[in-house]
Amino acid sequence: MLEQIEGSKAMARVIALCRPQVICAYPITPQTHIVEGLGDLVREGALQNCEFINVESEFAALSVAIGSSAAGARSYTATASQGLLFMAEAVYNAAGLGLPIVMTLGNRAIGAPINIWNDHSDAMALRESGWFQLFAETNQEAADLHVIAFRLAEELSVPVMVCVDGFVLTHAMERVDIPTQQQVDAYLPPYEPVQVLDPADPISIGAMVGPDAFTEVRYLQYYKQQTAFDLIEDLAAEFSESFGRASGGLLRDYHCGDAELAVVAMGSVNGTIKDVIDELRAEGMSIGLVTLVTFRPFPTRALQQVLAGAKHVLVIDRSLDPGMGGPLASNVDLALRNLLSPPAIHSAIAGLGGRPITKASLHRLFMQAMEKPWEGPNFVDLNEKVVGRELHRRARARRSGPAAENVLKILETERAAAFQARIETAE
Repeated sequence: MLEQIEGSKAMARVIALCRPQVICAYPITPQTHIVEGLGDLVREGALQNCEFINVESEFAALSVAIGSSAAGARSYTATASQGLLFMAEAVYNAAGLGLPIVMTLGNRAIGAPINIWNDHSDAMALRESGWFQLFAETNQEAADLHVIAFRLAEELSVPVMVCVDGFVLTHAMERVDIPTQQQVDAYLPPYEPVQVLDPADPISIGAMVGPDAFTEVRYLQYYKQQTAFDLIEDLAAEFSESFGRASGGLLRDYHCGDAELAVVAMGSVNGTIKDVIDELRAEGMSIGLVTLVTFRPFPTRALQQVLAGAKHVLVIDRSLDPGMGGPLASNVDLALRNLLSPPAIHSAIAGLGGRPITKASLHRLFMQAMEKPWEGPNFVDLNEKVVGRELHRRARARRSGPAAENVLKILETERAAAFQARIETAE
């Protein structure tokens, strides 16, 4: 049923329909409304046979989920940003143990400096942890992906991270089609764990593994991810047939059939990109879009198939590897370099720390990619004047202070000068 609802509340409602048996909750912006919503559903009795556990930290949240999943319970948790980093040891443990935990990641920038707004720094920081990572474009997809995630996690016995843009989706009011319990039950069967702790049949998990077997254990983890592509597509097709709408899968293409320039991006920015592509195609530009839904495992073959005819590929990252550039761009470059005629890869870094990615900025970026491509990452809407002043300060003074505080001072000075100029003009 269609409802006008906050994204976090919609996700909470759909997660509850998946019948989790243990929910481990610790609040951190911007995912807090999700676990609050689930807590309300447990308290009201709408979600039954579920233990809602308030823990003392993010590390404890995933640690408890590891224990409950190993004991045979369908387990769920959520986090964001520094919370994900705080539970990093447990993130790797969950993957190494092959536990089918589902976790919502309310994507948010990682400090320092402190920033609570959206980018993909947190997901990218742990992209090699062994979790599947699915990225939602809309709140409808954010809700739907959780149903798919539980099914995927339990069929393969792997942990799955549903990545949802903080604030842009989590706190946005949109129309979302909330499925019925019968629909979810028909798609997601009762949980039958592959491994379970049983006092009658005692085992140990998390054993010490030496050099003689560690490579083989890691290879099996790699093998499981590399053989998951068909299942991911099959689950998306089954979801579409059962629920009457497309969601999930490896990727989606938009006007890529004849595109000379193809844009690749993840998350909510794809909606704005589509609007700009529609405008540019109306002006005669041959441009298309690939929306990546599954980032881990990385869908190399599917990406090669859809981008085989493109001359230029522009990858938009909402995170930054300071020593390299855009993590997504690096993955796309690696995936496409073995094509017979590989396209030129152009990297753009946009939306860091929640900076708006506007249609005007994208329009300029796409035109530049067609007319005057660049080397290295292009930092969209970078204030080069502020950067130049800070670099000049650092060249003059050894004890120049933290960059974040200095940049804020420069911006404050510029804003004060601009405000004074407006006053003088008005007079």
